[in-house]
Amino acid sequence: MNETQLTAEGSISPPQSAEQNPPAEPWFGSPMGFVNSIFEWFGGIGVFSWQVLRAAATPPYEWGELIRQLDEVGSKSVPLVAMAGAAIGVVLSMEARSSLTHFGAKAMLPSAIVYSVVQEMGPIITSLVVSGRVGAGIGAELASMKVTEQIDAIEASALNPYRLLAATRILACILMLPLLTIGADACGVFMGWLTSTITDPISMRQFIDAGFKGATFNALLPPTFKTAVFGMIIGTIACFQGMKTQGGAAGVGRAATESVVLSSLFVILADVVLVKFILVFFP
Repeated sequence: MNETQLTAEGSISPPQSAEQNPPAEPWFGSPMGFVNSIFEWFGGIGVFSWQVLRAAATPPYEWGELIRQLDEVGSKSVPLVAMAGAAIGVVLSMEARSSLTHFGAKAMLPSAIVYSVVQEMGPIITSLVVSGRVGAGIGAELASMKVTEQIDAIEASALNPYRLLAATRILACILMLPLLTIGADACGVFMGWLTSTITDPISMRQFIDAGFKGATFNALLPPTFKTAVFGMIIGTIACFQGMKTQGGAAGVGRAATESVVLSSLFVILADVVLVKFILVFFP
């Protein structure tokens, strides 16, 4: 077969060279790129965390911005967190009553509700709710400032954006998550009692006494204060994703989405590690 080809006009075209038809990329190119991007992301967030820590430790301190962020992260999240905690209490009360009655241990219902809410359900649900609300808000806000060059303007004004924008938001998340968790726990226990007393009337005091019978600070405080670590994860990832955004409006949406997804994922992974840590050091 001839190596030359006839074109539509009847002229002879030379054979295509290897340069015109480059070989396909090897199959391992995409996986290797994915692995490299993971290492690049961890390296970037490590450098970012060090810059934020160094900026937060040096004066002047942004107290006004910190107070504004405490209000933004804390008080404006209370209604959503309270509803989530109340829903947990109702569901646990109904499910636990059915299961404990089946095994003849209905008297353990208050303890089951209190321990389930305080030790695990309250902290993790609160953190995921805050991750969805606050993480998306921080990521979108900082990404918008990045693409409109407001962060560059702040830096040109001799202000440190890591201190003003990132450190205040991360610290607000760390301080507010345990308080929001306590509120969610209180709503969950109250609604658990209310749902329980509709079927089998019991006073609030009897329910609380039975629920916290034998409980110690080692059983109740560590699960609550582990949410400070969750707050650090949410704030750090959201600020990092927002401040490294590129690509205009599409980048802003991408930063908000990645802030929620990544912070929720790392909160769940951190919970696995912290639960084992608590069981070892606070038996």
